Amino acid sequence: MKPDRRVKVGNLSIGDGEPVFIIAEIGINHNGSVEIAKKMIEGAAFAGCNAVKFQKRTPELCVPRNQWDIEKDTPWGRMTYIRYRHKMEFDSDQYTELVDFCNSKKIIWFASCWDENAVDFIERFDPVVYKIASPSLTDHDLLLKHKQLNKPVILSTGMSTSEEIENAINHLDRGKLLIAQSTSTYPCKNEELNLRVIQTLRDKYTEVPIGYSGHETGLSPSWAAVALGANFIERHITLDRAMWGTDHAASVEIVGFMKLVSNIRDIEKALGDGVKRVYSSEFSQLNKLRRIRRDLTMVKAV
Repeated sequence: MKPDRRVKVGNLSIGDGEPVFIIAEIGINHNGSVEIAKKMIEGAAFAGCNAVKFQKRTPELCVPRNQWDIEKDTPWGRMTYIRYRHKMEFDSDQYTELVDFCNSKKIIWFASCWDENAVDFIERFDPVVYKIASPSLTDHDLLLKHKQLNKPVILSTGMSTSEEIENAINHLDRGKLLIAQSTSTYPCKNEELNLRVIQTLRDKYTEVPIGYSGHETGLSPSWAAVALGANFIERHITLDRAMWGTDHAASVEIVGFMKLVSNIRDIEKALGDGVKRVYSSEFSQLNKLRRIRRDLTMVKAV
Protein backbone atom coordinates (compact mmCIF):
# COMPACT_ATOMS: atom_id res chain seq x y z
CA MET A 1 0.00 0.00 0.00
CA LYS A 2 1.36 3.41 -1.00
CA PRO A 3 2.16 5.64 2.03
CA ASP A 4 -0.05 8.70 2.48
CA ARG A 5 2.41 11.56 1.97
CA ARG A 6 0.22 14.29 3.44
CA VAL A 7 0.19 16.45 6.55
CA LYS A 8 -2.73 18.61 7.69
CA VAL A 9 -1.79 22.27 8.27
CA GLY A 10 -4.70 24.36 9.44
CA ASN A 11 -7.58 23.70 7.05
CA LEU A 12 -5.25 22.56 4.24
CA SER A 13 -3.36 19.36 3.48
CA ILE A 14 0.20 19.45 2.16
CA GLY A 15 1.49 16.50 0.17
CA ASP A 16 1.00 14.33 -2.87
CA GLY A 17 -2.28 14.93 -4.67
CA GLU A 18 -2.66 18.37 -3.07
CA PRO A 19 -1.91 21.81 -4.55
CA VAL A 20 1.64 23.01 -3.88
CA PHE A 21 1.67 24.95 -0.60
CA ILE A 22 3.39 28.29 -1.25
CA ILE A 23 5.10 30.19 1.58
CA ALA A 24 6.31 33.79 1.45
CA GLU A 25 9.02 34.13 4.06
CA ILE A 26 9.05 37.60 5.57
CA GLY A 27 11.82 36.53 7.94
CA ILE A 28 13.63 39.69 9.00
CA ASN A 29 12.97 41.57 5.74
CA HIS A 30 10.49 43.77 7.65
CA ASN A 31 13.51 45.60 9.17
CA GLY A 32 11.66 45.96 12.47
CA SER A 33 8.66 47.73 10.91
CA VAL A 34 5.11 46.45 11.43
CA GLU A 35 3.94 48.54 8.47
CA ILE A 36 6.52 46.98 6.14
CA ALA A 37 5.51 43.54 7.41
CA LYS A 38 1.85 44.32 6.70
CA LYS A 39 2.68 45.36 3.14
CA MET A 40 4.46 42.04 2.63
CA ILE A 41 1.53 40.10 4.09
CA GLU A 42 -0.88 41.98 1.83
CA GLY A 43 1.35 41.37 -1.18
CA ALA A 44 1.71 37.66 -0.42
CA ALA A 45 -2.06 37.26 -0.06
CA PHE A 46 -2.67 39.19 -3.29
CA ALA A 47 -0.15 36.97 -5.13
CA GLY A 48 -2.02 33.85 -4.00
CA CYS A 49 0.41 32.51 -1.40
CA ASN A 50 -0.92 30.14 1.22
CA ALA A 51 1.21 31.39 4.11
CA VAL A 52 3.71 33.93 5.38
CA LYS A 53 6.51 33.09 7.76
CA PHE A 54 8.35 35.14 10.37
CA GLN A 55 11.47 34.44 12.42
CA LYS A 56 11.66 34.74 16.20
CA ARG A 57 14.79 34.85 18.35
CA THR A 58 15.75 35.67 21.91
CA PRO A 59 18.84 37.76 21.09
CA GLU A 60 20.77 36.97 24.27
CA LEU A 61 20.39 33.24 23.55
CA CYS A 62 21.04 33.32 19.81
CA VAL A 63 23.88 35.84 19.53
CA PRO A 64 27.28 34.65 20.86
CA ARG A 65 28.44 36.83 23.75
CA ASN A 66 31.60 37.90 21.91
CA GLN A 67 29.44 39.52 19.21
CA TRP A 68 27.15 41.56 21.46
CA ASP A 69 29.27 44.71 21.57
CA ILE A 70 30.40 44.74 17.93
CA GLU A 71 29.14 47.94 16.35
CA LYS A 72 27.03 47.83 13.19
CA ASP A 73 25.65 50.44 10.78
CA THR A 74 21.86 50.10 10.68
CA PRO A 75 18.84 52.10 9.42
CA TRP A 76 18.62 53.46 12.98
CA GLY A 77 22.26 54.57 13.05
CA ARG A 78 25.37 52.89 14.42
CA MET A 79 24.69 50.58 17.36
CA THR A 80 25.89 47.39 19.01
CA TYR A 81 24.92 44.12 17.37
CA ILE A 82 22.86 42.96 20.36
CA ARG A 83 20.85 46.19 20.32
CA TYR A 84 20.31 45.81 16.57
CA ARG A 85 19.03 42.25 17.09
CA HIS A 86 16.49 43.56 19.61
CA LYS A 87 15.33 46.22 17.14
CA MET A 88 14.55 43.44 14.65
CA GLU A 89 12.26 41.53 17.04
CA PHE A 90 8.52 42.21 17.27
CA ASP A 91 7.01 42.29 20.76
CA SER A 92 3.74 40.74 21.92
CA ASP A 93 1.55 43.70 20.95
CA GLN A 94 3.12 43.86 17.50
CA TYR A 95 2.60 40.13 16.92
CA THR A 96 -1.02 40.48 18.00
CA GLU A 97 -1.46 43.20 15.37
CA LEU A 98 0.26 41.12 12.68
CA VAL A 99 -1.64 37.92 13.48
CA ASP A 100 -4.93 39.82 13.32
CA PHE A 101 -3.86 41.30 9.98
CA CYS A 102 -3.01 37.85 8.59
CA ASN A 103 -6.40 36.57 9.71
CA SER A 104 -8.12 39.50 7.99
CA LYS A 105 -6.28 38.60 4.76
CA LYS A 106 -7.16 34.90 5.19
CA ILE A 107 -3.53 33.82 4.97
CA ILE A 108 -1.80 31.31 7.27
CA TRP A 109 1.10 32.65 9.33
CA PHE A 110 3.82 30.87 11.27
CA ALA A 111 7.42 31.33 12.40
CA SER A 112 10.78 29.67 12.71
CA CYS A 113 11.84 29.86 16.35
CA TRP A 114 15.58 29.84 16.99
CA ASP A 115 15.46 29.03 20.71
CA GLU A 116 13.13 27.48 23.26
CA ASN A 117 12.04 30.81 24.76
CA ALA A 118 11.06 31.95 21.27
CA VAL A 119 8.87 28.84 20.93
CA ASP A 120 7.08 29.74 24.18
CA PHE A 121 6.55 33.28 22.91
CA ILE A 122 5.11 32.26 19.53
CA GLU A 123 2.99 29.46 20.98
CA ARG A 124 0.91 32.09 22.79
CA PHE A 125 -0.46 33.03 19.36
CA ASP A 126 -1.26 29.40 18.48
CA PRO A 127 0.20 28.99 14.97
CA VAL A 128 -0.93 25.90 13.03
CA VAL A 129 2.63 24.95 12.02
CA TYR A 130 6.24 25.74 12.91
CA LYS A 131 9.48 25.74 10.98
CA ILE A 132 12.89 24.67 12.24
CA ALA A 133 15.51 26.75 10.43
CA SER A 134 18.60 25.08 8.98
CA PRO A 135 20.99 26.44 11.67
CA SER A 136 18.78 24.83 14.35
CA LEU A 137 18.71 21.35 12.81
CA THR A 138 21.29 19.99 15.28
CA ASP A 139 19.67 21.64 18.35
CA HIS A 140 18.04 18.50 19.71
CA ASP A 141 16.53 20.23 22.75
CA LEU A 142 14.77 22.65 20.42
CA LEU A 143 13.57 19.76 18.23
CA LEU A 144 12.11 17.97 21.24
CA LYS A 145 10.45 21.21 22.35
CA HIS A 146 8.65 21.31 19.00
CA LYS A 147 7.71 17.64 19.21
CA GLN A 148 6.02 18.23 22.57
CA LEU A 149 3.72 20.81 20.98
CA ASN A 150 2.18 18.07 18.79
CA LYS A 151 1.97 20.39 15.79
CA PRO A 152 3.26 20.05 12.21
CA VAL A 153 6.90 21.02 11.75
CA ILE A 154 8.80 21.99 8.60
CA LEU A 155 12.45 20.99 8.88
CA SER A 156 14.85 22.92 6.65
CA THR A 157 18.03 21.05 5.71
CA GLY A 158 20.55 23.68 4.61
CA MET A 159 24.17 23.31 5.78
CA SER A 160 23.36 19.75 6.94
CA THR A 161 24.60 16.26 6.13
CA SER A 162 22.34 13.28 5.48
CA GLU A 163 23.36 11.87 8.87
CA GLU A 164 22.46 15.10 10.67
CA ILE A 165 19.10 15.18 8.90
CA GLU A 166 18.34 11.58 9.92
CA ASN A 167 19.34 12.33 13.50
CA ALA A 168 17.08 15.39 13.59
CA ILE A 169 14.15 13.42 12.19
CA ASN A 170 14.58 10.85 14.96
CA HIS A 171 13.88 13.66 17.47
CA LEU A 172 10.61 14.64 15.74
CA ASP A 173 7.23 13.08 14.99
CA ARG A 174 7.34 11.76 11.41
CA GLY A 175 3.56 11.86 11.24
CA LYS A 176 3.66 15.65 11.56
CA LEU A 177 6.89 16.29 9.66
CA LEU A 178 7.63 18.11 6.41
CA ILE A 179 11.19 18.37 5.03
CA ALA A 180 12.62 21.15 2.84
CA GLN A 181 15.65 20.82 0.60
CA SER A 182 17.68 24.00 1.02
CA THR A 183 21.15 25.45 0.58
CA SER A 184 22.03 28.14 3.12
CA THR A 185 23.73 30.69 0.86
CA TYR A 186 22.17 34.12 0.22
CA PRO A 187 21.87 34.39 -2.73
CA CYS A 188 22.66 30.84 -3.80
CA LYS A 189 24.39 29.88 -7.05
CA ASN A 190 22.30 27.65 -9.32
CA GLU A 191 25.00 24.96 -9.32
CA GLU A 192 24.66 24.64 -5.52
CA LEU A 193 20.87 24.33 -5.36
CA ASN A 194 21.03 20.55 -5.93
CA LEU A 195 17.32 20.21 -6.70
CA ARG A 196 17.61 16.46 -7.28
CA VAL A 197 17.90 16.08 -3.50
CA ILE A 198 14.12 16.62 -3.54
CA GLN A 199 13.76 13.23 -5.24
CA THR A 200 16.39 11.70 -2.94
CA LEU A 201 14.38 12.80 0.09
CA ARG A 202 11.10 11.62 -1.47
CA ASP A 203 12.59 8.17 -2.06
CA LYS A 204 14.02 7.93 1.47
CA TYR A 205 11.12 9.39 3.46
CA THR A 206 8.14 8.04 1.57
CA GLU A 207 5.51 9.15 4.11
CA VAL A 208 6.84 12.72 4.53
CA PRO A 209 5.91 15.71 2.31
CA ILE A 210 9.08 17.11 0.73
CA GLY A 211 9.48 20.72 -0.34
CA TYR A 212 11.98 23.35 -1.35
CA SER A 213 13.20 26.47 0.43
CA GLY A 214 15.03 28.51 -2.18
CA HIS A 215 17.49 31.39 -1.90
CA GLU A 216 18.34 31.83 -5.57
CA THR A 217 17.90 35.12 -7.43
CA GLY A 218 15.57 33.78 -10.16
CA LEU A 219 12.32 31.85 -10.26
CA SER A 220 13.04 28.96 -12.64
CA PRO A 221 14.66 26.67 -10.01
CA SER A 222 11.55 26.98 -7.85
CA TRP A 223 9.39 25.97 -10.82
CA ALA A 224 11.76 23.06 -11.50
CA ALA A 225 11.40 21.99 -7.87
CA VAL A 226 7.65 21.62 -8.40
CA ALA A 227 8.26 19.50 -11.51
CA LEU A 228 10.59 17.31 -9.41
CA GLY A 229 7.85 16.65 -6.87
CA ALA A 230 8.11 19.42 -4.28
CA ASN A 231 4.94 19.52 -2.18
CA PHE A 232 5.64 23.03 -0.91
CA ILE A 233 7.76 26.00 -1.97
CA GLU A 234 9.18 28.70 0.27
CA ARG A 235 10.80 31.89 -0.99
CA HIS A 236 11.74 35.09 0.85
CA ILE A 237 9.52 38.07 0.04
CA THR A 238 10.59 41.71 -0.15
CA LEU A 239 9.14 45.03 -1.24
CA ASP A 240 12.41 45.91 -2.97
CA ARG A 241 15.48 43.71 -3.47
CA ALA A 242 17.65 46.80 -3.01
CA MET A 243 16.38 47.42 0.54
CA TRP A 244 18.83 47.42 3.45
CA GLY A 245 19.29 44.00 5.00
CA THR A 246 21.05 40.67 4.50
CA ASP A 247 18.23 38.65 2.88
CA HIS A 248 16.69 41.09 0.37
CA ALA A 249 19.06 40.20 -2.49
CA ALA A 250 17.92 36.56 -2.30
CA SER A 251 14.23 37.52 -2.06
CA VAL A 252 11.35 37.87 -4.52
CA GLU A 253 9.40 41.10 -4.96
CA ILE A 254 5.60 41.02 -4.94
CA VAL A 255 5.26 41.13 -8.74
CA GLY A 256 7.71 38.24 -8.89
CA PHE A 257 5.62 36.31 -6.36
CA MET A 258 2.55 36.78 -8.55
CA LYS A 259 4.47 35.21 -11.43
CA LEU A 260 5.86 32.46 -9.20
CA VAL A 261 2.44 31.43 -7.92
CA SER A 262 0.67 31.70 -11.27
CA ASN A 263 3.25 29.55 -13.04
CA ILE A 264 3.29 26.95 -10.26
CA ARG A 265 -0.46 26.54 -10.73
CA ASP A 266 0.08 26.14 -14.50
CA ILE A 267 2.83 23.56 -13.89
CA GLU A 268 0.53 21.57 -11.58
CA LYS A 269 -2.07 21.34 -14.34
CA ALA A 270 0.53 20.46 -16.96
CA LEU A 271 2.13 17.64 -14.94
CA GLY A 272 -1.03 15.52 -15.05
CA ASP A 273 -1.24 12.07 -13.48
CA GLY A 274 1.30 10.16 -15.58
CA VAL A 275 -1.28 7.92 -17.28
CA LYS A 276 -0.91 8.05 -21.07
CA ARG A 277 -4.23 8.62 -22.82
CA VAL A 278 -5.68 10.08 -26.03
CA TYR A 279 -7.63 13.27 -25.39
CA SER A 280 -10.76 14.16 -27.32
CA SER A 281 -9.04 17.37 -28.39
CA GLU A 282 -6.52 15.21 -30.30
CA PHE A 283 -9.10 13.37 -32.41
CA SER A 284 -9.36 15.95 -35.16
CA GLN A 285 -5.59 15.86 -35.57
CA LEU A 286 -5.56 12.07 -35.43
CA ASN A 287 -8.14 11.84 -38.20
CA LYS A 288 -6.36 14.45 -40.33
CA LEU A 289 -2.70 13.52 -39.87
CA ARG A 290 -2.33 9.83 -39.01
CA ARG A 291 -1.84 7.92 -42.28
CA ILE A 292 -2.21 4.40 -40.86
CA ARG A 293 -4.84 3.88 -38.22
CA ARG A 294 -5.28 0.66 -36.30
CA ASP A 295 -8.29 -0.31 -34.21
CA LEU A 296 -9.64 3.05 -32.98
CA THR A 297 -12.30 1.25 -31.00
CA MET A 298 -9.51 0.55 -28.53
CA VAL A 299 -8.84 4.26 -28.11
CA LYS A 300 -10.89 5.88 -25.38
CA ALA A 301 -11.20 9.63 -25.74
CA VAL A 302 -11.12 11.75 -22.58
